[in-house]
Amino acid sequence: MGKDDINQWDPSLDGKNLTDFYNPNVLINIGPAHPAMHGTLRVMCRINGETIEDAACEIGYLHRAMEKLGENKTYHQWIVYTDRMNYCSALNNNIAYCMTVENLMSISVTERCMWLRMMLMELSRIIDHIICVAINALDMGAMTVFWLMYHWREEAYTMIESLCGMRLITTATRVGGMVHDIPDDFIPRMKKFVKEFPSCLREVHGLLTGNRIWIDRTKGVGKLSKEDALKYSITGPCLRASGIDLDLRRDRPYYAYNEVKFDVAIGTYGDVFDRYLVRMEEMKQSVRIIEQCIERLPGGPIWVDDPRVRIPDKIDVYTKMEVLIHHFKIFMEGIDVPPGEVYSAVEGPNGELGFYIVSRGGPKAWRMRVKAPSFMLFQSFEHSVVGDKIPDAISALGSVNIIAGELDR
Repeated sequence: MGKDDINQWDPSLDGKNLTDFYNPNVLINIGPAHPAMHGTLRVMCRINGETIEDAACEIGYLHRAMEKLGENKTYHQWIVYTDRMNYCSALNNNIAYCMTVENLMSISVTERCMWLRMMLMELSRIIDHIICVAINALDMGAMTVFWLMYHWREEAYTMIESLCGMRLITTATRVGGMVHDIPDDFIPRMKKFVKEFPSCLREVHGLLTGNRIWIDRTKGVGKLSKEDALKYSITGPCLRASGIDLDLRRDRPYYAYNEVKFDVAIGTYGDVFDRYLVRMEEMKQSVRIIEQCIERLPGGPIWVDDPRVRIPDKIDVYTKMEVLIHHFKIFMEGIDVPPGEVYSAVEGPNGELGFYIVSRGGPKAWRMRVKAPSFMLFQSFEHSVVGDKIPDAISALGSVNIIAGELDR
C-alpha cells in the first residue's frame, strides 16, 4: 500500500469499529493429498479458530467407471474389479458379487463352498476392522496398537495367499465355486489364528479402552445420532454404534448365517469411541463364527455341478477335445446368464454391500450397479464433524473407515 493509499479514507467507515469488518472464518482443505486422508478424499472446512463451523465433502478423484465396466466385461472378467473397490476386504466383494450372479442364474453353491465362503467373509471382516482400528489409532499417535494388530493382518493375508496366490486383491471366487479348494494346512492355520488372535484384542483393549488420551480424543467426537444415521442411510458398524440394532447376517440371512451363533454389537452415542468398541466386539464375534464354520465345514466338491458355469479341471482340458472347447467358450465368450434382474446384499465390514444386475441374456450385464457403504458414510461426515476441532475431523474420518475405491467406483 502506497503513501497516497494510506491518506485516503472511506467516509463510510467513520464511527465504526474495525472488528466489524474482521471475518474470523477461514477455509481450509483437508485432502485430497494428506497423510491422514484415507484415500483421495477432499473435505473443505470453514473454521473459526480450531473449531469446524461447516464442512463440504467432494468425491470423484478415484472414479474409474467400475459400474460401466461391469456392462462391458463378461461376468467372470468383472470379478477382478470387485477386488479394487474395498481393497481392504476384497474377499467379501468377490463373494457378494458371485452370489448375486448365482442368484440370477438360480444356482445354489455346494455345502463345502458355502461354509468356506462364510469363513472367508468373516476373516475378511477381521482384516478390514484391523485396518480401521489400527490406522485410526496410528492417526492419533498410538503406534504400538498399529504394530500389534498388523501382525495379525499379515497372518491372515498369508493364509489367503495359500488359498489363491494373492494377498490384497484376491479374485478368489468364481460363479458357482472357488478358484481353488483350500490347501491341506489351511484349517490347522485357521484354528491357530482364531485361538491366538483374541489375545491381541485383549491387549489392545488394555492399551486403549481405558486410556485417558484415547478417551479424550474419541468420546463425544464425530457423533451421529440414531435419527441422523437413519437419515443418511448409514449401515454397518457405524449404524450399530449409533444404537440401531440391524445386521443383515441375522435380520436378512444369506448362506447359513441363520445356523451360527453370534451376538450383534450395539453402541449408544454414535461417536468415535463407540465405533471403536463395536468393531472390536465384531472381530471377537467373527472369531466365533469362523470356529463354527471350521466345525461344520463338510467334505465334497467345491464346485456346483452345472455345465453352464463349471470350469473344467485342467487335466481334462489338456486331454479331452470337447472339454477344451467348453473351457475355451467359458473364458473367451463368457457364461450365458438368462434375462432377469436381481439385487443381493451382504453385511460387509463397513455396511450393506449390494450388487444390482439387470440381464438381457448373454455373457454381459445390461446394467450393473453397486451399493457401496462408503458413499453413505462420506455424505454423513460433513454433518458429524461440525462443532469439532480440526484434529477431531481426522479421528472421525478414520472411525467411519471410508474406502475411496468403493466410494467413487
